[in-house]
Amino acid sequence: MSIIFRAVTYAALFIGLVLIFLPARLLSWSGMVRPETIGVQQVIGIIVGAAGAAVALWCVFSFAFIGKGTPAPFDPPRRLVVQGPYRFVRNPMYLGAGFALAGAALFYGSWVLLGYIGLFFLATHLFVVGYEEPTLRRTFGPEYDAYCRRVSRWRPKI
Repeated sequence: MSIIFRAVTYAALFIGLVLIFLPARLLSWSGMVRPETIGVQQVIGIIVGAAGAAVALWCVFSFAFIGKGTPAPFDPPRRLVVQGPYRFVRNPMYLGAGFALAGAALFYGSWVLLGYIGLFFLATHLFVVGYEEPTLRRTFGPEYDAYCRRVSRWRPKI
C-alpha cells in the first residue's frame, strides 16, 4: 500500500473521529443546531477552521513525502520531519486540529466544543510528553535533541 494512501487513510480516521464524529455528538447532546444565518462569527469560524485543517493536512503530507511515514504511531515517519510546518513548532498537526475545532466552536458559538478543545489539548499534551517525545528521542537521538532545542513544543516561532 502506498505511503500517501496510508497517510491519508490514517489521517481521515483521526479527523473523522476526533474532529467530526465526537464534536457532532457533543453538539447534538447539548442541543446545538446550525445557525439560521451566517454572520461575522460564523465566517471567522470557517476561516479559522479551514486554516487549522490546512495546517493539519500539510503535516500529513510532510510526514508522507519527507518522513516516509504516516501520523499513526504504528506507522511513523522513518526520517525526522523538521521541514514544512515543523520548522516553526514541534506539534503543528495537533495545533491545526485544535484550530479546526476552535473554528467549529466559533461557528456554532458552542461552549461545549470549547471545553472539548481543552480536553483535546490536555490529552494531546500528555500523549506528546508521555509517548511521542520519548519515542522520538530513542529513535532519532541527538538529531531530535537538537531539534527540541531549536523549536518549541507548542509555541510557534516565526
